[in-house]
Formats: sequence, structure tokens, C-alpha cells
Amino acid sequence: MTTQVKTPQPASLAGRRVVVMGLGRFGGGIGVTRFLAGQGARVLVTDRAKEQELTQSLAAIADCSAELRLGEHRESDFTTADLVIASPAVPLHTDPYLQAARRADVPITSEIRLLVERLPDRTKVVGVTGSAGKSTTTAMIGHALVSAYGAGRVHVGGNLGGSLLERVETIGPDDLIVLELSSFMLEHLAPARWSPGVAVVTNITPNHLDWHGCFEAYAAAKRVILDHQTADDAAVLGPGLGQMPVHAGRVVRVERPPTPSLALLLPGGHNQLNAAVALAAVGMLGADRDAAAKALAEFAGLPHRLQMAVEHEGVRYYNDSKATTPEATMLALESFEPGVAHLILGGYDKGSDFTELAQKAAKHAQAVYTLGLTGPKIADLVEKAGGTVVRCGNLEKAVIEIVGRVHRDDVVLLSTASASWDQFTNYEQRGAAFIELVLRYTGEGSPIPKEKPRP
Repeated sequence: MTTQVKTPQPASLAGRRVVVMGLGRFGGGIGVTRFLAGQGARVLVTDRAKEQELTQSLAAIADCSAELRLGEHRESDFTTADLVIASPAVPLHTDPYLQAARRADVPITSEIRLLVERLPDRTKVVGVTGSAGKSTTTAMIGHALVSAYGAGRVHVGGNLGGSLLERVETIGPDDLIVLELSSFMLEHLAPARWSPGVAVVTNITPNHLDWHGCFEAYAAAKRVILDHQTADDAAVLGPGLGQMPVHAGRVVRVERPPTPSLALLLPGGHNQLNAAVALAAVGMLGADRDAAAKALAEFAGLPHRLQMAVEHEGVRYYNDSKATTPEATMLALESFEPGVAHLILGGYDKGSDFTELAQKAAKHAQAVYTLGLTGPKIADLVEKAGGTVVRCGNLEKAVIEIVGRVHRDDVVLLSTASASWDQFTNYEQRGAAFIELVLRYTGEGSPIPKEKPRP
């Protein structure tokens, strides 16, 4: 990839009245707010959360010149702005404040669109999406590229690693950018008609149907990563994507884990598959495959993604809190021998179908422990399939029940197949709570420090 593809120079933001919709309790709007203030925009940050709920996020923008509207949104802010920056989590087509902005002909954009419009060369961008495995695959690609080209030339961001906007002006024309792109982000990118030079799609299975409305809309959002590629671009497609329209001139399809297996620290065939996809992607950028495979052999993985958190008296406790879909949980469960796993399932209901997971869990898990809003539904399905179920309601009860039942060589797996929002703020908080509870009830030691929430 030697041909630099520049995007048109974006309009200046200096002096423009810009509304940032959603600072977020965990700082999703921090990067864009700081960037806008640095560009000389007149920034209004508006968030329904109250000041006391946003303490950490507000501290991170305390040195910025930004007006605050907390505890509410006001329609007049959106209809009188020069530009609105919508949080990716806000439904783009149905939110009443965004609808009001459109009626007033106020343009709407997003943090990720501001970023890609300012990157020096989209052919040096690897974009990664998928229903499962995208974060690990993104991190693997970044890890392998840093090993090959050095940390100074590689920038990882998007849905993983936080906003790159604040340092976009330091990204050089030969630097490589790896972006994890959620379906929300891609839907916001669709009007820009932008796709990365190397597009990676790990898989597409039903997810976020509560937000997108139907699987077809969700899949269409995912396809944005491919829709605007050209014959000079490259695509890497995971299993089951053979019918997906591709415009890239170079395409690699990874349908199954490699044989022989790659040397990895991470368990499971799905991580073998993630690594194979990552190797194909770095190969599209000219990196040496053997050197990249050697780098991935040292990759320790990401928190909350099949992370072995605690080992106590021969029992291994795995934190896979990021697995919020049935498909992701089935992959995690298959990483272990049948009959050894005590599986924790349940949480917020995103409209997923748990039938196949319940059948697999009934046969593959030693027992299933259910919690949250989806817990009763999952418990009924597992029992119907002949599995052992302990109905717990919440995570603490599940850990107490498990600690009293496990034996040496068993595995405890928090992989809920559900979002966390009914009982936790996010999957990170749920994973940290799991580790803390395991340490408390096994007597293994003090809770490990909680990681800082990712912006």
C-alpha cells in the first residue's frame, strides 16, 4: 500500500457552536470535547446524568472551555447549534433531540467520523468489526503491528483504547491506525461513505437488536466497513460471510481455526480463529507473517475476555464478562472440556435467542447458574434441555453457590450471553465484581485493583 489516499480537508471548527450529546459516566465524550475545545469551537456538553454522577468525566474536561448542561437535554440546544456530536449509543434515527436537529437543518456527526475525516491516509487504516471477537482481534492486530513497526507508528483506537482525536495531528502519513468499529459507530459513519483500507469482519450474528430494530438493519450497519472500499483495498472475512458483498481487490476468507494450532496464551478455538484473522490483516499491510505469529504467541489477552482471573485449589475462574451474546458464550464454553465448567449466564435482555446456547450448556457445562433479567428464561431452556440449573438472581449468590460446589480441575466461567445493564453499569464493572467476589469467597486474597474505565 504505497498510494496515499487523502480525504478532503474538513471545515474549520473554530468559533462554531458545537453540542456534544453525552459526556458519559465513563468518559465516552471526553476525547471529542477536549478536541473541539482545542480547535476553538464553542462547546456545549449536554448529558441527562447529573453532576454527581459524572464526577470523573467532568474532572477530565475541567481545563476545557466548555459550557455544561447536566441532568437534562434541551431541544433548543440542538436546534440552534452549528453542529451536533452524537454519542454512538444514541439511536441515530429515532432520538427526538437528533430529530429536532435534523428538522432545523443542523448537521449531525460523531467522534469517529470527525476522526476518520482527519486521518492522513485511509489505506493505512485497519478497521475491525464483528459480533464477537472484534476487541481481541483488534488488540492482536495492534500488538503484532507494534512488534513489526514500533509503538510510535501504530495507533489503536475507536471502540477499543479510547479516542484518537486529541492526537490526530501527530499521526503521520506512514503511520498505521487500527480501529475497532462497533455497529453504532459504523451506522454513524454511513453518511460519510468511508471505509478503511483494510476491513476486517470477524463474524455477523444477531446482536443489539434492541437498538437497530432488526437483524437486517444491524447487518447493514456492519457492512458499512466494506461498502465504500475500492479495488485497491483489502478485506479479511471470518466464518459464514461468503455471501457478503465485497468491493476490495484483495480478499482473504478465514473459515476455520488454523491447523496446526498457533502457539497462543489464550485458550479456545475462537481465539485461534481471532489470531488467524489478525495474521491475515497484518499480512495485508506487508508485515512478516512468521514474525507476527511469534508476537501473538506472547499476547496475554484483554481484561474481561476469557481472562483467567483467579486459580484457587486447582479451580480456575475465568472472567469473560465481555461475552454479551449467546454466540460469544458458546465459543467460550467450547474452550473447555465437556463437564468441567460451572457457567454463569444472564443479565439485561437485548432480545437474543438463547435456545441453542441452552442446549449446548445443558450438555457441555457441569451446571448453569442464572441471574438477571434473562436468567429465568435461560434457566427454563436449560432445564428443558436436561441440564442442571441453579437459579441465583444475582452475581454474589452465583459465586457463593459455585464456591460451595466446585472440585479440583473444575472451571468457573462468567460468560453471561447477556448485557450487564440490569445490574451493572457495564461489562467491565460486572467482570471486576466477579473477580472481587471470587477472591472474597475463596479466601484467596484481597480484591485486585479495579481497572480504570475505558473512555
